[in-house]
Amino acid sequence: MSNDQDMPRMPQRPVLPPNACSHQTCLGRISSLTAWIVVLLAFATTALGASGDYLDDAEQGVPGLDASFDYVVVGAGAGGLTLAARLAQHRYKVALVEAGDFYEFKYPLAAVPGAGIIGIGSDVSSSTPVDWRFVAYAVPGANYRDLHYPRGKCLGGSPNKEAMQKWAELVNDDSYTFDRVLPFFQRTANFTPPNNDVRNSNATASFNQGAFDKRGEPLQVSYPEFAVPFSSWVKRGMESVGIPEIQDFNSGSLLGAQYCALTIDPHKKIRSSSEAAFKSSPIPRLMTLAVYKKTMAKRILFNIERRATGVEVRTGGSKYILRATREVIVSAGAFQSPQLLMVSGIGPANELKQHGIEIIVDLPGVGKNMWDHVFFGPAYRVALPTSTRIATDFLYLTEVIVQYLSNHSGPLSTQGIDFLAFEKVPIELRSHFSEETIRDLSWFPPGWPEIEYIPVALYLGDFSDPIKHQPLDGAQYASIAGALVAPTSRGNVTIISDDTDDLPIINPNWLATDTDQEVAIAIYRRNREIFHSAGMEPIIDGEEYFPGEELQTDSEILEVVKDTLMTVYHASCTCKMGVRNDSMAVVDSQARVFGVDGLRVVDASAFPILPPGHPQSVVFLDMLAEKIASDIISWD
Repeated sequence: MSNDQDMPRMPQRPVLPPNACSHQTCLGRISSLTAWIVVLLAFATTALGASGDYLDDAEQGVPGLDASFDYVVVGAGAGGLTLAARLAQHRYKVALVEAGDFYEFKYPLAAVPGAGIIGIGSDVSSSTPVDWRFVAYAVPGANYRDLHYPRGKCLGGSPNKEAMQKWAELVNDDSYTFDRVLPFFQRTANFTPPNNDVRNSNATASFNQGAFDKRGEPLQVSYPEFAVPFSSWVKRGMESVGIPEIQDFNSGSLLGAQYCALTIDPHKKIRSSSEAAFKSSPIPRLMTLAVYKKTMAKRILFNIERRATGVEVRTGGSKYILRATREVIVSAGAFQSPQLLMVSGIGPANELKQHGIEIIVDLPGVGKNMWDHVFFGPAYRVALPTSTRIATDFLYLTEVIVQYLSNHSGPLSTQGIDFLAFEKVPIELRSHFSEETIRDLSWFPPGWPEIEYIPVALYLGDFSDPIKHQPLDGAQYASIAGALVAPTSRGNVTIISDDTDDLPIINPNWLATDTDQEVAIAIYRRNREIFHSAGMEPIIDGEEYFPGEELQTDSEILEVVKDTLMTVYHASCTCKMGVRNDSMAVVDSQARVFGVDGLRVVDASAFPILPPGHPQSVVFLDMLAEKIASDIISWD
């Protein structure tokens, strides 16, 4: 099923997009991008306005002074912030340690849904001010390219009944079955149905109100009023090739096609993150929560009985200790949670010894078993407006900005991907799979899709920078990214030193198995079939633009996939949940780290499996955080 070996760094193979730009053309692209960023940054703070600061009423931690709390939570992402807030609601004293700042202060542009595409390309120079700038170096499955690994954006969560059943079986805990975790999905999300009276008549979104709890808060889940024109044609294409329309993606089933709910505030038309949601939430103010911003966790402290007693942190040049009388909870993400465990003495003994780290517990699974989703796909010229025009036409860009400024409508009011589809590889393509591939895929439940289709109204190409690399010929472009959502390759994360200031080494190991390669080729062929379908024929303008229809053999398609694949930002399972007799498990079903007391990991790294859909989203992470918070409070 997997190949989890570290690969040596090799020379990077250059990958050029088709019609590589001249110096003058490139300058035009860069100027267009610069204008977009400058103008948006100029209006972002004013347009978004100041929120009623719920978190600002929390106590601000005093840097440099040792302090004591009931709980110390490391990481203020979706999982960490939710968990810290729920504990503080129950009057526990909680310290929330965050290495960065709240994004709306450091990078207010992040709240604009349509700006989500900025800084997420695979080019290592592509980033935003709130990006950790993670890089996966010389990835074999990507033809030894160095790839930027950005954080995920604002697609809503997609819980799947059979995936949650698999989760429950792997951790031997029925409390993770779909029906029993559904209340935790619902607890965080405040759902607003689509306004189909305002949306275009050919973009009517179906939904199931019963999948949500009207009391859920504070995260906003809704459907944008602006529907991407390309999506309605993709819907027709899906129907043409036999992918049925389903009611919604929030009721436990994913197989089919439909408009998707997004984490966008339906009133303000801005992105709804855990941070933004809690800041403007009506939830009672958290006077027992102390927030330590711009503070790096250096190591977890243990007493002689191997109980976590606190965290050594650094703010600026000052180191100090935040003590935890009850527990330390790590929510630093799939890369930095295993890193923090390892520099603190919990992890594979051989790796810790290499860096002179005292071993607290030899846990070989720390940093291993990394799951991820990747996507790739062809691009076509299309006879309808797409975001290519926004990226290349400054006058039109100005109109779009003015439209968003005046009434928060138009293309910038949605994050650009509003329609999804999922399916198993169809039989005509599946019949070409090897016996090994069929056997590997049989591990996944019947309702677990193998392909996700993500329509993007842009030319994606090699995804190095979707804004800079739009063709400048006046035509409009669109892509359908096909994602591998039943991967069998496993990557790993390890440390380069005993210091958390040094970013960990990421080896995603994409396409390491023959199974993943065979499925990837099938996805590409299926993607072309959708573009060539009767449903999409009216808008297709000419032959395939990228990579070109002359590339037809399995080996040619696989090379294209390797040259162009990009992560869907779903890294997970690097501190996987499991049972005690699983030598690679790191935490139990209550997220408690094996071999020590008073320490939990609550984020995507603790997933035992990577469910299909968008489990890295705030909705899915908040589910886990809500469940563990409930476990802690109930136990106490």
